[in-house]
Order: sequence, then C-alpha cells, then structure tokens
Amino acid sequence: MLLAYRLVRLIETHADRLAEGLLVKLQNCEKCKAFKRVPPDDFRQRVYEVYDHLGEWLLGKKEEDVARRYTEIGRRREAQGVPMSQLIQAITLTREHLWDYLKREANVEKPVEVFGELEMLELLEQFFDRAMYYAALGYEEAHAARLEKEMAHAGH
Repeated sequence: MLLAYRLVRLIETHADRLAEGLLVKLQNCEKCKAFKRVPPDDFRQRVYEVYDHLGEWLLGKKEEDVARRYTEIGRRREAQGVPMSQLIQAITLTREHLWDYLKREANVEKPVEVFGELEMLELLEQFFDRAMYYAALGYEEAHAARLEKEMAHAGH
C-alpha cells in the first residue's frame, strides 16, 4: 500500500503538468476530433481536478460521487457535440496518460513479477477500453443510419 500511496502522491504533485500533457495528446488524437469544440481550459480543469485529488477519488469517493461527476461531464460533452465514442476515448487517454507517466517517473524497484502483473492488467484494460470505444462508435453509426432511414421514409 505504501507504493500505491507514493504513486498517487506523485500524480497529485504533478497534476498540472499531467493535465497539460493530456490536453496536447487529446488535441492530436484522431479519435477525438470533436473535442475541438470543447474549450481547452474546460477540459484541462476537469482533468486537473481528478489528477490533483486522485487519492480521494480512488479511496474516499463513493460510486454516487463518481456517477454525479461523470454524468455531468457526459451531459456537458453531449451539449458540446462530442460523440459518445470520443468521450470514452478521452477517458481512456486520461488513464493511459497516467500509466505512461508512472512507468516513466515512478522510480520503483522493478521486480519482474510485479511489473509483469501490472503489464497484464494494463493490457486487459486497454483491450476492454478499445472494445468500449468501438462498440460505442458502431452504436453511433447504426443510430445515425437508422435516423437517416427514418427521415427518408418520412419524406415519402
């Protein structure tokens, strides 16, 4: 648990730099083009708040707190015209950005077993995140096609 605490403190201490780096990644992400409609300061602030209080989010918050926060973010992004698949991809990028940072900066002893397990968990997370993104993308495409078909039938 001491290692986990050190890693969380490392993230919280560098929350500003991490949020700025993630904003750059998001702006260059082909799967997040609609985020150009989101004011950069809005995105940066939301990410900073999570990174800056990560320990609290992981240990102190209840599911209702997470639900309230991310439901609001979902509503805000919908109003800004961000498709659900791109919102999921941005959340995935947020976590991947942390993984990359921790692997680069953590300076922990590297027993092969510990990092092997972490790598396996990371690969599992990446797989399911990508599955969510593409399932959401397929859903959106099918939804748009259905609406287009309904509009065409209504016009006849």
